[in-house]
Amino acid sequence: MPNIALQRLYNQRLEGTKFETPSEVVAWMGAVQGQEYPFAKWALGMRMEKATDEVVEKSFNDGAILRTHLMRPTWHFVTPADIRWIIELTAPRVLARSAYSDRELELDKILYRRSDAAIAKTLRDGQHLTRPELGAALARVGIVAEGRRLAHIVFHAELKGIACSGPRRGKQFTYALLDERAPHAKTLARDEALVELTRRYFTSHGPATVQDFAWWSGLTVADIKAGLAMLGSQFIHEVIDGQTYWFSASMSAGKDVSLTAHLLPVLDEYIVAYKDPSAIYNAAFAEQAKNHNFVSTFAIGGQIVGEWKRVLQKDAVVIAANPFITLTAAEQRAFDAAAHRYGEFLGLPVLHES
Repeated sequence: MPNIALQRLYNQRLEGTKFETPSEVVAWMGAVQGQEYPFAKWALGMRMEKATDEVVEKSFNDGAILRTHLMRPTWHFVTPADIRWIIELTAPRVLARSAYSDRELELDKILYRRSDAAIAKTLRDGQHLTRPELGAALARVGIVAEGRRLAHIVFHAELKGIACSGPRRGKQFTYALLDERAPHAKTLARDEALVELTRRYFTSHGPATVQDFAWWSGLTVADIKAGLAMLGSQFIHEVIDGQTYWFSASMSAGKDVSLTAHLLPVLDEYIVAYKDPSAIYNAAFAEQAKNHNFVSTFAIGGQIVGEWKRVLQKDAVVIAANPFITLTAAEQRAFDAAAHRYGEFLGLPVLHES
């Protein structure tokens, strides 16, 4: 019977073999939530050898990884090779869920056809524009696009495979034409795409339940069961505490990491990719777990045992811990080592808040 938290640490590559590049991390995971961009870069860095913020930033600006709306819906990192087939698989349900907001914002199919065409024309030939600049371009063709309305119009263009992330302009994000940013993006038949995303999720995130994958992907339970059936004996399942967990039949047992700490960024896949987080939380911390998606937490031995915050200074990063328990001397050393790894990623010395 697998230790769920331990196996997830290894399958998510927070422990064991790490990757060399951000694109390898993203391809392995299928997609990585990228909503809080500075922390999302650390989410990739944690799963790499000798990663730095600069390396991940360069990978993003060069287009080796892209950032767009894929699932739930929220921002995700995805590779140029995978972006189109994942969008085609997940976008229909995301768009269906947006129907109420569309009516509220007076957005219909006719307007979306006009806005999609205008965005495609505006971004053509390597034009990389910010969201306000796209709003101005839409205004020039008579489309009112400000605030939430603009966000939904651009969001629709992303989910239709027209726009995706371009390189940053200073600290500003830009949009690019997906056909130009990912000219070699694969397309797959729906069943092929379903099988591939199912395989990647349960390989990289398992052990996990069907409900976990449904939460992560937005796909239906029926779709997921069909995907698992098509994968056959590649994946097996066990019932643990009344829940059925699926994982790769070739999954290797992880080594003991009871005194290893991980400073997880807000919305890290280790937490946000599961509908039920109980496998990585002690029952005594149930109250804290209610808001687990929206704070940066730290784990020791794969179990979430506290929260952490950072304050960037000119020449250092100050890290403050708020443990749910009294850390032993060994656990404190593990936390300090994890904080040091984060400082190395930023290229800054770490100061601990007293």
